[in-house]
Amino acid sequence: MSFERLMSIAGTGMNAQLIRMNTTASNLDNAGVVAGTDAGAFRAKRPMFESLLNNAMSGKESFEGGVKVSGIINDPKPVKQVFEPNNPLADDNGYVFASNVNEIEELIEMMDASRAYQNNVEVISTAKQLMSRTLEVIKV
Repeated sequence: MSFERLMSIAGTGMNAQLIRMNTTASNLDNAGVVAGTDAGAFRAKRPMFESLLNNAMSGKESFEGGVKVSGIINDPKPVKQVFEPNNPLADDNGYVFASNVNEIEELIEMMDASRAYQNNVEVISTAKQLMSRTLEVIKV
């Protein structure tokens, strides 16, 4: 595997994890938001990943590895219906609709994405060290 390909694969992984962390941060930011209708309630977002190796094997792209975000979907879990008759957003029955974000799950998601990002950083760092050592050996 070439040095450039290794850097590219790790770079695509870092980019994917950065999008995952940003999506999770947005979910956490909107965790306490309520709406007057089920359709208006915030739903947690999830990035969908696609292997670039699969694309290369199917002839879609010439790239030979890595990952990309193929889209962002809404979490299918139902939103919470909360009885708050004094809330100005409440419907005729006194209910508001809270987001389906689970803060604990989102914090775990953030830690997992952060660790995956750090792993890709370590891959790049190790590759640079190996390249540097190889160049030192060649000089001798």
